[in-house]
Amino acid sequence: MSSENVTGARVAPAEFILLGITNRWDLRVTLFLIFLPVYLVSLLGNIGMVLLIHVNARLHTPMYFFLANLSLLDACYSSAIGPKMLVDLLLPRATIPYVACALQMFIFAGLADAECCLLAAMAYDRYVAIENPLLYTTVMSPRLCLTLLGASGLGGAASAFIHTTFTFRLSFCRSQEVNSFFCDIPPLLAISCDDTSLNELLLFAVCGFIQTATVLAIAVSYGFIARAVARMPSAEGRRRAASTCGSHLTAVTMLYGTLIFMYLRPSSSYALDTDKMASVFYTLVIPALNPLIYSLRNKEVKEALRQTRSRFCCPGRGTSDWSQEAG
Repeated sequence: MSSENVTGARVAPAEFILLGITNRWDLRVTLFLIFLPVYLVSLLGNIGMVLLIHVNARLHTPMYFFLANLSLLDACYSSAIGPKMLVDLLLPRATIPYVACALQMFIFAGLADAECCLLAAMAYDRYVAIENPLLYTTVMSPRLCLTLLGASGLGGAASAFIHTTFTFRLSFCRSQEVNSFFCDIPPLLAISCDDTSLNELLLFAVCGFIQTATVLAIAVSYGFIARAVARMPSAEGRRRAASTCGSHLTAVTMLYGTLIFMYLRPSSSYALDTDKMASVFYTLVIPALNPLIYSLRNKEVKEALRQTRSRFCCPGRGTSDWSQEAG
């Protein structure tokens, strides 16, 4: 069923049909059994990271302020897609209302672009920590941290508003079937009966601007970091700096590699069936991997996790540990 505006020009279906990842029932059950634990690991890992940083005073630094917000973003944007995708895998016909589709696109696009901006802020934070360790907390003041966080959120919201507004101004009279498991931009453009050249240009321009600007910011920050590390007199200092930056670089590589593959290509090269697996990677897998990347390669996080576990699981032992540190 469709509705038209007063001019009769725009066709807006009451709902879209999500074709999902596959129409084979046996594969859908298998994928559900695989993706459910991945989503739970993502949700619990990221919420756990936020709580760990909140309860451990030693992690109340700018670096972990940004890491906590990165984890919160990951938890939110995987939850914008994951639960419905899991339910739809077990349904014979998956649908999403028109308004809910627009809302899902806005939330997901906004959070994904905000994460790109936040990763750039984290690169600058690492530069300040390595270049000026004695002035680190002075330079990275709470006000600056909140400003960088707010700018990331505003950048994501502005990008999402542009994409969502221009996508849902189109008519969808060609089909109601979206060849994806969520309301992503390329699959929706594919079923529009309007000229989508402007949308494709905006997709390339806006995503290209955000990703290029943030990649340049990250590259410049790491250029200065490399110079600072090269001047360090001790091998231990260089090793610690490399360990600190390694987790961030891994997260940057995974996210940007996938987003560039997904959105910064000519529309003629889109292969929606292939793109579905890339979408799964950045909606479920990357958010699940980030807490592992930042915890397994970070001694402070591992130590905080050990102390927190001792405090809650073995109160007597936890008190002893804290007493020894205080002494």
